[in-house]
Amino acid sequence: MDENDDIEPEKPSGKKKIILLLLHVIFHLVFISYFIATSLVYFQYDRMSSECIEPVSENATETTPDLMPEANPPPENRYRRQVDVTTAADAEKKPFEPNTLCSIDWCHGYGFFSILFVIFYVFWIYYWLFKPLVGKKLYDETIEPAVDKWITFSRGFDFRKSAGLLAPLFCVLVGFICSKHRRFIQWRIVIHGILGQLVLGIICIRFEFGKEIFMCIGDKMSTFLLFANHGARFVYGDRICDDYVFAFAILAMIFFSSVAVSCLYYLGIMQFFLGVIGWLLEATVGTTVCESINAVGTVLLGMSESPLLIKPYIPLLTVSELHSICVSGYSNVAGTVLGAYIAFGVPPGFLYTASVMAAPASLAFSKLFYPETEQSLTRSDNIVLIESPSSSILDAIISGAASALTIVLGIVSNIIAFLSLFAFLNAVTEWIFELLGFNNITLVYLLTFFFVPLVFAMGVPTHDCQRISQLVAEKTFINEFTAYKNLGKMIQEDQIDHRSAGIATFALCGFSNPASLGILIASLSAMAPDRRTDILHVALRGFVVGSFVSFTSASFAGILIQEHQLQKLNAKMLDFQYLNMDIGPLFH
Repeated sequence: MDENDDIEPEKPSGKKKIILLLLHVIFHLVFISYFIATSLVYFQYDRMSSECIEPVSENATETTPDLMPEANPPPENRYRRQVDVTTAADAEKKPFEPNTLCSIDWCHGYGFFSILFVIFYVFWIYYWLFKPLVGKKLYDETIEPAVDKWITFSRGFDFRKSAGLLAPLFCVLVGFICSKHRRFIQWRIVIHGILGQLVLGIICIRFEFGKEIFMCIGDKMSTFLLFANHGARFVYGDRICDDYVFAFAILAMIFFSSVAVSCLYYLGIMQFFLGVIGWLLEATVGTTVCESINAVGTVLLGMSESPLLIKPYIPLLTVSELHSICVSGYSNVAGTVLGAYIAFGVPPGFLYTASVMAAPASLAFSKLFYPETEQSLTRSDNIVLIESPSSSILDAIISGAASALTIVLGIVSNIIAFLSLFAFLNAVTEWIFELLGFNNITLVYLLTFFFVPLVFAMGVPTHDCQRISQLVAEKTFINEFTAYKNLGKMIQEDQIDHRSAGIATFALCGFSNPASLGILIASLSAMAPDRRTDILHVALRGFVVGSFVSFTSASFAGILIQEHQLQKLNAKMLDFQYLNMDIGPLFH
């Protein structure tokens, strides 16, 4: 036996306990006092004041009937700036914005703070009161037996009994045929993941409150990540950041994310999050802790930032778990680039819905295409919560920033290499066909025909399959920004119907493209250099599987989206086209 095993961990002294208890009490007094103060201010606020009601301009003239806008103006006038009758002084004023205290908003201001306050004390009561007094007995006698019974029950299902729930069937069949180890497929994970995708789609598409909840969470995470712009603008300047130079404006967020995660590991918060969320997902879906955490993280972060949540464990992952990490990254979009999608006219609710639906589906399809055959070291019952090597919070900040530098350099070099190589192959293909007398036959054009069966399986009408498959090919082999731009043109020219456009919106919402392939390989290799061979082994397969996840989301969305939502989507796309906003070259 090791001599260190007999050494008990040093217990805090009585003086230190008193200091910690005193700080604990002071914190709660200040926090509760602040909540009471904000509540008094909110409920006593005068909602009839000028800060809540927009004042009527004295210089504004009344609108005459002749100046009233047409109910249905023609397209050439509908999207142009209308001439009003306000004075020049009024025109220079900013739009009126009521004070945040004028009404309650659960995503901002007092409403959002109230939710944080309740959530904090729910967890505090659970950790300090419920868990020590009741939790252990309740878990041993009730929760654990119930979970065991559910796992036994759910494992009794097989593919044949649940075939009616596995739409779209085409993608699942292809996954089964191309599976790395068919005998080891765990159908429980596949069924639960796709069912979770369908349920989340119903919640986010058919119920407005569900969409608003995930939009609020996503907005908060995007706001948090965008604080990296302050440092980026100071170092690189406003011009580079405003011009959307990828290497400077976007990759700066990786530095900020790495520092934040490093601090969370030092404080022990990340270890707690891994234990709780990982156990919950493993008990319901059946996947291990790290791959589950990464799948959840990709909903809010990006394919480069999300693996930072599990960075210390990446060297310990099995090949199947590395494959799951890749699939989750390819099948989702980062909250930091949603503004670019929205600029193309895509409704934010649809974007967040596609991200949320992709999380459970990425786990399902990753385990279908590459089942687990090894003994995982990151299950909830055997994972070792790794402590931070940092000696202080300052050390955690410095080490987090330093480790992010390797990731950023790898991403930049791989993006240049992959995009350059694909452009060369595209040009060679075009040159070969030009010698045969065929013009404009590129590699993307040839691959369009490969996607026709997949697009048909997504529910796209037959007459639109060729055009939608072209968009999917552009998204897969160029990038999704180019595809969204062309989708808007097709809607403007009335080349596709509403349902085809709605399905395409979801099918294009993902990071499965050559640049992302290089980004993910570079970032994971920088985090775990010894696993580079395994990462390269699963990266390309994960690239294909990530596209399949987007296809299944599009299939479910085509069933669930209602006609008025499709009309709203097309109207937003038309807004973008008529305003002549061309930001596509920024992302090429």
